[in-house]
Amino acid sequence: MPLHLACLLLCLCLLYLPHGSTPQIIGVPVLSGPPRKCGTEEFFNIETGQCGSCAQKQMQSPDGLECVCVAGLNETNKQPSPLDCRGCSNLPPSTLWESMFLDDSFLSCNNTCNVTACQILTNMVIMEAFSLQNRAYDLYTKTKSQDLPKLWYGSHRGTSPRMVFGKTSKIDFKVVKYNVLGKFLGWEDVRGETLQLCPDRQSVMDAAFVFGTSYSQSCTLDVLALLQGVPEPVFYEMFLQYEDEEGHVRLWPVPVENPAILTNNQASHLRRFFLVDGLSGRKVNLTNVPATVTFAAELILSVYLPTGTPGGDNPPFLLTVKYARRSSTGVAQVSFSVSYIQDPGTAQQATDIAFGALGFLAIIYAFLETSTWTRRSRLPNISFMVIVKFFANFSGSLANVFFMVSLGIGIYWLIVFKGQQFSAVERTLPTAGSQIETNFIIYLLSALVLKSLDLIHILITQLTVSIFLIDWEKPKERGTAKASMGYQKATSSVSAWRTFLIANEWNEIQTHRKVNPSLQLFAVLLLLEVVGLKNLTSRDLNVNLHPGPNAYHAPWSPILRFGIAASVWLAVGIVQVLFSVGLYERFVEDKIHQFVDLCSLSNVSVFILTHRCYGFYIHGRSVHGQADVGMDTMLTYIRKEEENLCALRGLEAYSDVQTFEVLLTDRTRAFYDRITLSFMEVPRGAHIRPDLHKQRLNGYFALNRFLVSFFEHRYKDMDYMVKDKFFLERIMDMEFQEPGDISTLYNDDRALFSRTLFYSHELVLLLFEILVFSAVDLAAQDFVLSTIVTFVVQKFVKMLRNTLGRRNLAEKTLVEKQFLI
Repeated sequence: MPLHLACLLLCLCLLYLPHGSTPQIIGVPVLSGPPRKCGTEEFFNIETGQCGSCAQKQMQSPDGLECVCVAGLNETNKQPSPLDCRGCSNLPPSTLWESMFLDDSFLSCNNTCNVTACQILTNMVIMEAFSLQNRAYDLYTKTKSQDLPKLWYGSHRGTSPRMVFGKTSKIDFKVVKYNVLGKFLGWEDVRGETLQLCPDRQSVMDAAFVFGTSYSQSCTLDVLALLQGVPEPVFYEMFLQYEDEEGHVRLWPVPVENPAILTNNQASHLRRFFLVDGLSGRKVNLTNVPATVTFAAELILSVYLPTGTPGGDNPPFLLTVKYARRSSTGVAQVSFSVSYIQDPGTAQQATDIAFGALGFLAIIYAFLETSTWTRRSRLPNISFMVIVKFFANFSGSLANVFFMVSLGIGIYWLIVFKGQQFSAVERTLPTAGSQIETNFIIYLLSALVLKSLDLIHILITQLTVSIFLIDWEKPKERGTAKASMGYQKATSSVSAWRTFLIANEWNEIQTHRKVNPSLQLFAVLLLLEVVGLKNLTSRDLNVNLHPGPNAYHAPWSPILRFGIAASVWLAVGIVQVLFSVGLYERFVEDKIHQFVDLCSLSNVSVFILTHRCYGFYIHGRSVHGQADVGMDTMLTYIRKEEENLCALRGLEAYSDVQTFEVLLTDRTRAFYDRITLSFMEVPRGAHIRPDLHKQRLNGYFALNRFLVSFFEHRYKDMDYMVKDKFFLERIMDMEFQEPGDISTLYNDDRALFSRTLFYSHELVLLLFEILVFSAVDLAAQDFVLSTIVTFVVQKFVKMLRNTLGRRNLAEKTLVEKQFLI
C-alpha cells in the first residue's frame, strides 16, 4: 500500500472516532501462537511451560501470555470518562501523535481498564527511543492499571534455560506483534526477513539463525524506501522456543537493550522494540509526509555461551537495538548482526603462562648466544656492542616465542571451534574486537617487527664477514717486467681465473636456499584459494571447502586465517626442505658440497671470519699439486681420485675432512689484521694511483703467503691443532675451552660455513615470510594480495643480499665487481 494512502486511511479512522476513545484498525491473521493452547481463563506460563489460571474477574490476554481484567476486553471501544489530564505530567508531548492520543490512552488505561489503551501507552514509551525524560514514560510510571504491559524484564541472573544446540541447529525465535494502535497482530516465526531491513537472498538471511554462525549484513537505503516497507510502526516482543530436558516445549523471553535509554537499575532490558517509525516525525497533520523517520540502524543479536561456571550476568540471548533518526529525504545505513560471546575463562592466563615460560627460555638462549659471541670475539668486558648483540639475539628468540604462541592460538581455535561437528556446540570464537583477538593481533605484529630485526641482524652479520680466497697454485716461473706505467710489478704464470671462478660460485650461492620461494608462494596460494582451505577460517561451523554460490559467507576470523595460513606455509616449507635435503641434494645437485669440490679442483681455499677470532675454513688445496692445467690433465686427476690412486683431500693426512670451524688466537688475528690493513685502507677504483694499486697487490700476495704458511704449520708461534668438538659443544654451538697459545680447527662435517649464506637460515626466512604474508592478510583479508606483497618482499631481500654481498666479496677478496657475474 502506498505511504500516502496508508496515512490517509489512518487519518480518516481518527477523524471518525469520538474524543477520548482509543483508535482501532484491522489486524492481520495470526500466523502462530504459544506452544500450548490454554483456556480462555488461563494463560501460558513461559517459565514453567504450562497453563496457569487467571485470577477472578480476569481472562486470557490476546497474546495468551498473561491475564487481563474482563472489563478491559469488553470496554476496548468504549469512550473513557471525560477526565482532564492537563495536570498529569509537567512534561509536554514531544510529537503530534502524543499530543492527540497520549493523555486519552493514559486515562483510559488507568481509569477504565482499557487493554488497548494500555498497549498504546506502552508503544508510545517505546517510540521515545532516545530518552526516558518524556511525558509518555512519565505517564506510564503513574499508571496503576494491572493491564498495563510490562516495559522491562527483571534480572536474568540464574534464570538461563538449559539449551543444547548442534552444528546445524536452527535457533527457533518467535515474536508477538502489535500495531501502533495496540492491536494484537498475532504470533510469527522469525525468519531472515522478519528483523532484517536489508534485502537479500532468503538463504543468506536465514543463515543468521543457524547456531554458531557469526552473521553480519549492512546496506544503505533511502529513508522513503524504509517507509514503503514499513508504512506504520509495528512493535515486537521476541521469544526463544526450545525443548527442556523433559521434552516440553518452552518459551524464553529475549530481552531487548536500547543503549540510549539504559537505566541504573538491574532491570534495564526492554520487552518491546520496533524497526521503523514514520509516525513520530509527522508535523501539523498525520497525513503529511514525516519530516524525520526513526529506525533501527543497528540490530545486534548477542548469544552468550556458558563456560561451565554457574550464574552469570548476561542472558543467553540479548537483542541490542540502536536507533537513529534521519530526514525522510535522506539515506539510512542499517545493519543486522549475530555475534557469539563466551567468557574466555583461563585462556588468557594460559597464554600468559606460555609467554612466561617461553620468554624465560628466550632470555637464556639470547644470553648463551651473546656469551658465545663475546668469547669468539675476545671481548673481556661488557661493552656497548655486547649489549647491542644481546638485544639483537633476544629479538630473534623473542620473535620465535610470539610466533609459537600465535600459531598455538590459531591451531587451538581451529581444532576446538571447527571440530564441533558431531557434538553439542560448547565453544565459540573470540568475538571481533575482543581483548583476546586484539592481543592476538598485537602478538602477530610484534613477531613481525622482532623477526624483521632478526633478519636485519643476520644480513648485517653476513654482509660484514671477512673472506679471503687462498690460492695454493705454485707459479711455473717468476720474473719482473717493466710495465708501461713506469713501475716494477711482480709477474707470475699463475692464472687468476681459478680465483675468479671460486668468487663467482660463492657469489652465486650467497642467496641459495633449501626452499624455492616462488614455488612456496604458488603452493600456498593453490591450497588456500583453489583447494579452498581458506573457507575453514569463517566464523561459523561450516567445514565445506567449496560452499555454494548462494550460501552465506560468514565473516573471516583473523585467528583462524593465521592458523590456516601459517600451518599450510609451514607444511609446504617442511615438505620442500625434506625433498631438497633428502632427495634433490642427494641425487641431483648439492650446491654447498659441490662448492667444496670445486675448491679442491681449483686449488683454492676459502678463509672466512665471522667474529674477530672465529670463522670457517674450506680446505681446497688440490691433492695433485696443481690445478692450472689443461682439460686432459684435469680429467686424469679426476679419474685418479675416483680410483683412489691419490691422497685424500683433507687438511690432515689420511683425512678427507675439508671444512672446519676456526678459533684463532689473539696473536694470529693481530697479524692477520696488520696485513689486511695495508690494502683495505687503499681506495678502490679504476683511477687510483699506480703506487696504491701496487700496494693493494702486495697486500694481497702477503696475506695469501701468510695463510698458506699458517695452514702448513710454518709459524711455530702461531700454530694450530685440529680436533673434534665435544658432543655438548656441538649441541650448544659453543667452545668450552680457551684456545690458549695455539689456534684450533674443529672438524666440521655439517658444512657450517653455510651460516654465512641464506642456506642455513631457512627457518628465519620462512618465519619472516609467513609473518609478512599474515600481516598483509590481517589488513586486507586477501590471500592473493598477501602473496603478491610477500613475493615483492622476497625479491627485495634477495636483491639486497646479492648486491651488498657482491660488494663485500669484491672488497675483501680483491676480485673486482665486474668479474662477479
